[in-house]
Amino acid sequence: MQLRAYAVPSNMPVSEAVRVARLLEIDGPDDLSDVELAARISRGLRSGSALALGEALGRNRVVGPVVPEATFRRARKSGKALSREHSERLYEMGRVVDALGRVYRGDRNAIETFLTRPHPLLDGETPFDVARSSSAGAEAVLNLIRRAEAGMAV
Repeated sequence: MQLRAYAVPSNMPVSEAVRVARLLEIDGPDDLSDVELAARISRGLRSGSALALGEALGRNRVVGPVVPEATFRRARKSGKALSREHSERLYEMGRVVDALGRVYRGDRNAIETFLTRPHPLLDGETPFDVARSSSAGAEAVLNLIRRAEAGMAV
């Protein structure tokens, strides 16, 4: 099963900002800049972004572990945006899923396997747990993915 954002190959190079915005179902142009994405995240994402990431990872991996259930329900019911903190958490997880989507060509099973297996270069923690712990954790997982792409990590 493939992630929707990676199911159709594109002839045009697409920036990380655009890919992550698509993954989180953030409306915007096909040339959304990093600055505009940052502004949207700063203002807060809608609860639909959590659901969109939940489509990629499974709802129970996003609502609860990344955005608390009660927070998600309040935002969904009120129609208000999530807090900046929760929006940033979604963005960081979106970046990790985007990187894995590129590596595994959108293969959900491969992405889930990578995220849920303890990894020795992450002190035996799962990439998912490290990535959701903080922005530094997400960056550590992204660095691991980059190293693997370069053939320098197992």
